Amino acid sequence: MRTLKKTWPFHVMLLPAMIFLIIFSFIPMLGVVMAFQDYKPWLGITGSQWVGLDNFRYLFERDDSMQVIWNTLIIAILKMVFNLLVPFIFAILLNEIRKVGVQRTIQTLVYLPHFLSWVILGGILLDLLATDGFVNQILGSLGVKPIFFLGDNNWFRFTVILTDVWKEFGYNTIIFLAALAGINPSLYEAAEVDGATRWKQTLFITMPSLIPMAVVVGTLALGNVLNAGFDQIFNLYNPLVYQKGDIIDTFVYRTAILNGEMGFGTAIGLFKSAISMVLILVSYRLAKKWAGYRIF
Repeated sequence: MRTLKKTWPFHVMLLPAMIFLIIFSFIPMLGVVMAFQDYKPWLGITGSQWVGLDNFRYLFERDDSMQVIWNTLIIAILKMVFNLLVPFIFAILLNEIRKVGVQRTIQTLVYLPHFLSWVILGGILLDLLATDGFVNQILGSLGVKPIFFLGDNNWFRFTVILTDVWKEFGYNTIIFLAALAGINPSLYEAAEVDGATRWKQTLFITMPSLIPMAVVVGTLALGNVLNAGFDQIFNLYNPLVYQKGDIIDTFVYRTAILNGEMGFGTAIGLFKSAISMVLILVSYRLAKKWAGYRIF
């Protein structure tokens, strides 16, 4: 009680956040019961028929739902790999620039796309990547035939991953630049005395110092392996690329909201949430084991 008397102002400050969390995160979770119902909006949760696990069986029987799960895994894993590798390499290259003004200018320029929403970027990319857009005009001047980046199944995944890396690699670089700032300068001084070139210093000092951080970022990203990016896909895809571009989140939106299959859509969402929770627990364990990372 003595501790509570001293810290009650902090508890009061925490109260609005807790109320917000309960209203917008915990209470809506009651809606997961729709995953076990043939939910009809006009009957409500109490009036709709209970169907047990039928929605989940239907999920694994449908060919398109399995294709959607594969699409999600492929897109999410490729995004995870490239969003780890590109910032890792870019941070090392940026660290080699000795002029502080140039370094900060490049940092600012690559950060900017992160602060733009996919609604804005989607409109820009639709114009740039159209068959008569700026990118195809450049390719045409080089003798390359127009490419339907956002309407061809073979090109859509490539376009999605490339644009996501372009948008986020600058912001993700911050983590590795922070790790670089923590490297003891005496290591580089000792290496120079021993005659090590800049490349060998990077190979034997910089990269090993960044690997623990890369392990933490990579393992924690496993928890989001089923989050392939609803905002991006929703603003870029169309029926022509459903085969290779439809992911779980967009599939849930189309089945639950557009087709009215709310019970089935909720079952898919619940399935994804359960798998994601397991992956988060596993990734946290791995980060703790391999890199000594822990929240508490």
